[in-house]
Amino acid sequence: MNLNADIGIFGGSGFYDFLDNIIEVEVDTPYGKPSDKISIGEYKGKKIAFLPRHGREHSIPPHKIPYKANIYAMKELQVKQIISPCSCGSLNTSFQPGDFVVTDQFIDRTKGREDTYFEGPSVEHISAAEPYDENLRKITISTIKELGIKVHNKGTVVVINGPRFSTKAESKWFRQMGGDIINMTQYPECYLALELKIPFVNIALVTDYDSGLEGRDDIKPVTMEEVLKVFNKNVENVKKVIFKIIEKL
Repeated sequence: MNLNADIGIFGGSGFYDFLDNIIEVEVDTPYGKPSDKISIGEYKGKKIAFLPRHGREHSIPPHKIPYKANIYAMKELQVKQIISPCSCGSLNTSFQPGDFVVTDQFIDRTKGREDTYFEGPSVEHISAAEPYDENLRKITISTIKELGIKVHNKGTVVVINGPRFSTKAESKWFRQMGGDIINMTQYPECYLALELKIPFVNIALVTDYDSGLEGRDDIKPVTMEEVLKVFNKNVENVKKVIFKIIEKL
């Protein structure tokens, strides 16, 4: 079997099994090993490379994920585009648990992460004005709508360092900054793909309301148990969307 792939997929919390009849490969990169072995399989005549970004045992916290190795491993497998599902919290009532968001912007609030391949002597300054691939976004939005799932065509994700969740004060500030949703892994994953010129799309599944919403005593702060409960309830919808996108690519 040719170990190169057409499409790369990153899995997140609660999303570790994706393809049947796969071959697992270890990929070495100039930036170390990726989070786990990469599973390569076929669907509708296309080769798919699947990598759980936290490791299959969810043993790597978000601030320790080897993002540079993960993205570079996909480049070494010659993937032509990357689909990146993840869970996220909502920062306002318009984005409700169970909704899908096809993210179009991020706000980076991480710290200490290795977030560029241009560390010298070769230096480039890459525009991140449009960090997500617009063609992939359009295909993804139309696919989600076809499947009858509520989707937000745009969304700004605030990316925090983790592994802790936000304080109420931080959550309020993120809303005031213009954030719609909040997550711990989209940066630098998305941006590194941009540096390597690999088209990238994010499908964010809203699982919670972060640290609660101001003035809403009935909305409680997020717990990891609640995140996994909502994600696991909707993970089959995520897979349906991804399989349908793969057919269209």
